[in-house]
Amino acid sequence: MTESKAYDVVVLGAGPVGENVADRVRAAGLSVAVVESELVGGECSYWACMPSKALLRPVIARSDARKVPGLRQSVQGPLDAAAVLAHRDDYASHWKDDGQVGWLDGIGVDLYRGHGRISGTRQVTVTDPDGPHETLTARHAVAICAGTRAALPDLPGLAEVKPWTSREATSADHVPGRLAVVGGGVVAVEMATAWQALGAQVTMLVRGEGLLPRMEPFAGELVTKALTEAGAQIRTGVSVTAVRRENGTVTATLSDGGTVEAEEILFATGRAPRTDDLGLETIGLEPGSWLPVDESLRVQGSDWLYAVGDANHRALLTHQGKYQARIAGAAITARAQGVPLLETDRWGAHSATADHAAVPQVVFTDPEAASAGLTLAEAEAAGHRVRAVDYDIAGVAGAGLYADGYEGRARMIVDLDREILLGVTFVGPGVGELIHSATVAIAGEVPIDRLWHAVPAYPTVSEVWLRLLETYRG
Repeated sequence: MTESKAYDVVVLGAGPVGENVADRVRAAGLSVAVVESELVGGECSYWACMPSKALLRPVIARSDARKVPGLRQSVQGPLDAAAVLAHRDDYASHWKDDGQVGWLDGIGVDLYRGHGRISGTRQVTVTDPDGPHETLTARHAVAICAGTRAALPDLPGLAEVKPWTSREATSADHVPGRLAVVGGGVVAVEMATAWQALGAQVTMLVRGEGLLPRMEPFAGELVTKALTEAGAQIRTGVSVTAVRRENGTVTATLSDGGTVEAEEILFATGRAPRTDDLGLETIGLEPGSWLPVDESLRVQGSDWLYAVGDANHRALLTHQGKYQARIAGAAITARAQGVPLLETDRWGAHSATADHAAVPQVVFTDPEAASAGLTLAEAEAAGHRVRAVDYDIAGVAGAGLYADGYEGRARMIVDLDREILLGVTFVGPGVGELIHSATVAIAGEVPIDRLWHAVPAYPTVSEVWLRLLETYRG
């Protein structure tokens, strides 16, 4: 039996992006259905942002405490791994979504459990193994908010090894004695930091020249130094060519002819869009592809289909996906209300400009690495006439108070033609809480002359802003 029901908007995916699209259009008075085949709350809530940061918080807090006189002697012992994992379980809601289901119900959104596939223009068919198929028709828009999954390489023996992906790395119930981490990006360095501190012997296998290749080079260098000092082994310029598991031990064969053994192996080697089984072929799109969109997040060539969050490949970060959801929600609402001309110009109400001009990110390693906007290499590649201004954060009084032997570095990228900031990077203990000030300066295109009047409180680490500006002005 197939039932049919019409809504103003149908959302595929109930992760943070889908939830925010639903919230925005529902707040504007539109009716909304959300389709979800797993847990409401998505990857971020159960296998990414929340559990990973719950694992990392005790690691970073202990590290900071060990750099404070009068406190360091009290925190020299190992972490209580069982307590850390239990804390992680709490933040992952024990992999139950009752609370988030209740929130959807509370704002008047209908939830459909099952697999949703586009089956025609403005039409979605929901397949539920335990119930009837249902067809949902969208009067105005269908929003694909399906996110991504871990991309695994095609390696001999990989399926039999049952490797960790980001999901297993954030939800594991025990600390492996040895952990091999393949990759050098954000997931790789965060999980290496967490599991090394929890007692695993971590070996990182990095194909490139260093860690965090998409950030300023000094970010990867400082994180490499800290991980090495913590006991991790980092091997760069190597690839895994084959894996096998025997008697509980994984052996990875490397491109240089060597091998690495571990109880578990984590592949943190990128993401792939969850668009392979969404019925895209029924509307002339390629299954499994990233979906190009315009500034309002509408799929190019369509007047009703939106791709919001990771699926459009603009900025694969939860907070950017939620930002896109706010923009898409406003655009869907405006078009439903018959607004003749949307504000899709730069920084307009219906334009996701921040996706390419002011993306913030924090890597929760020890030390933290945080950035907003463009790196020096990105700014130069885009044709801007720029100057990089660097400062040793240890030179700020607040840094010395924060931690003995504070190590960190700051860089701002100045557009010399307009005298505004195009990018900022901070690396050091506690810098994650500094990055929003950089995001505001970049998104607001605040002139350097005006930033000179933004006085940082003394003695805080944020005084690094004054030092950067003084260095620029000379």
